[in-house]
Amino acid sequence: MKKLVISIVLVNLLAACASQKPHETTAAPAAPVAAAATATAPATATVAAAKTAVDPLNDPTSILAGRSVYYPFDVAAVQDADKPLVQAHAEYLSKNAARNVRLEGNCDERGSNEYNLALGQRRADGVMKMLELGGAKAAQLDSVSYGEEKPKATGHEESSWSQNRRTDLNYAK
Repeated sequence: MKKLVISIVLVNLLAACASQKPHETTAAPAAPVAAAATATAPATATVAAAKTAVDPLNDPTSILAGRSVYYPFDVAAVQDADKPLVQAHAEYLSKNAARNVRLEGNCDERGSNEYNLALGQRRADGVMKMLELGGAKAAQLDSVSYGEEKPKATGHEESSWSQNRRTDLNYAK
């Protein structure tokens, strides 16, 4: 648990150091253009407000577009590569208290149904703990295991199995 907290803190520090503020460029419009802009300002302002009000969950360029955490065979711990994704979702949930997410643990087809259900639950619960440590409230989170019942890929080889060993983050509409 201590290692998990330390790794989350380190990921936050790295993310804070890596982020850059976008450069803003402003140019003064010419006088004739300013008069025309005044006539269309309300419509332009509405369009600009609509563009800036895009939910980051729906932005394909946002880290929040990633909704699955993947695992190696027979592992329930979130891997280092997916920790920034989980932390980003935790930050989003902490800032958006009205949003809820269902964590769906999944496994590949190997192993008994009982084992896979238990492993899927451990995976979903692990992501839930990381989200709570990152600032999400327990009331925003729900975890469930589907075991091997909801595969993303239907093949019977490692390339398919690796897609099926996951926890999906599904936000309520």
